[in-house]
Amino acid sequence: MTNPPILHDPAALRLPEGEAAKKLFIKTYGCQMNVYDSERMAEAMGSKGYVLTETADDADMVLLNTCHIREKASEKLYSDLGRLRALKRKNPEMKVGVAGCVAQAEGEEIRRRMPLVDIVVGPQAYHRLPAMVEAGGPQVDTDFPAEDKFEHLPQRKGYRGPTAFLTVQEGCDKFCAFCVVPYTRGAEVSRPAERLLREARELVARGVREITLLGQNVNGYHGAAGGAESWTLGRLLRSLGEIGGLDRLRYTTSHPNDMDDDLIAAHGDLPQLMPYLHLPVQSGSDRILKAMNRKHTRDQYFRLIDRIREARPDILMTSDFIVGFPGETDQDFEDTMDLVRRVNYGAAFSFKYSARPGTPAAEKAGVPDAVADARLQALQALLQSQQTAAQAQMVGREISVLYEKTGRYPGQMVGKSEHLMAVHVEDGAGAIGDLVRARVTAASANSLAAVLLPG
Repeated sequence: MTNPPILHDPAALRLPEGEAAKKLFIKTYGCQMNVYDSERMAEAMGSKGYVLTETADDADMVLLNTCHIREKASEKLYSDLGRLRALKRKNPEMKVGVAGCVAQAEGEEIRRRMPLVDIVVGPQAYHRLPAMVEAGGPQVDTDFPAEDKFEHLPQRKGYRGPTAFLTVQEGCDKFCAFCVVPYTRGAEVSRPAERLLREARELVARGVREITLLGQNVNGYHGAAGGAESWTLGRLLRSLGEIGGLDRLRYTTSHPNDMDDDLIAAHGDLPQLMPYLHLPVQSGSDRILKAMNRKHTRDQYFRLIDRIREARPDILMTSDFIVGFPGETDQDFEDTMDLVRRVNYGAAFSFKYSARPGTPAAEKAGVPDAVADARLQALQALLQSQQTAAQAQMVGREISVLYEKTGRYPGQMVGKSEHLMAVHVEDGAGAIGDLVRARVTAASANSLAAVLLPG
């Protein structure tokens, strides 16, 4: 769980004379899409005089932006809401809101179980949040509105920092057997290309040098670009690459079936597109992939990886894995381990299967917990060894680093490399937003140390 950066400068707000800014605390669960959504909700509430605070203790409004992907998502929400009861008793005027995918899935049930909640808003309706707050009284909005929510949100005038997320696509039509996204985020919708280019230019004008394009199925992007024409993600990336001052581009999360020829080629010939790709496979077993409704085989995945690496030999691949899916045998799990060894990932996320209510897989009996736990430990040990080796291989190499914050020690800056590795650089004159060349001197499992090279 992460909290988004402070996006609004209280001094920049134009409040009526004598009116104090109100404080908003946001707790964000889950994915990068939720981080982006929290930023946009903060901006929307900033237009109504709210500024972000780092604690719920003195907040005028607390907003929990939830994720429904992982196990016990609802339980975590209700546990956090339970801890807010004392604050609500202390300050009855404090508003409590629940947003995101759990809000979408459970709606009125949240208010029934937790009457302290004032507002429940789904991920497609959060542009209505300010109006819901102003209306007063309990409010629930989990509709899938016809209007484009992004056109109803304020411009990102308060954004500060060298990196930014930009949602280009939402929803998913894949209907993987384990996933709730099609039910909580809806069908695939792509934002118009010209609006994305406009928003990207605005971000760059405010100092952003790296943009990560977001979508539940981002490489399925098919945004309108005037007339009947629609653009692919590859074409959108190429157009974004023409924006002066936009030095880096990334995108996540992708489906193997939507890696088309143009997108693969873009990894080889678009300098701004970083050599990093998160391409979830979930399992290495054809039998389990079919049960998951992934609609690709392990061999197709291998051939796709080969084509991507041919286009960009230095690319670092990451992925997602689920172990203990219903019906997974020892041989199925060994197929997954074999796939991991053959691909050799730079990093990966791995999880024990947890049933999501309403999904097809939820109706099937899972693998015993003890077996699933043992498999997860074995998989994570292999993945960690690959990540450690990938970090170690960087020692002695020259890399570029985009500074995102100051380090823990004097004269130290912290940023990300082209491969999205955290890097600590000895640079006493460095500033947030600098893009520098450095040489890696040491590696740990999760970060690199480097010295600045002469400019």
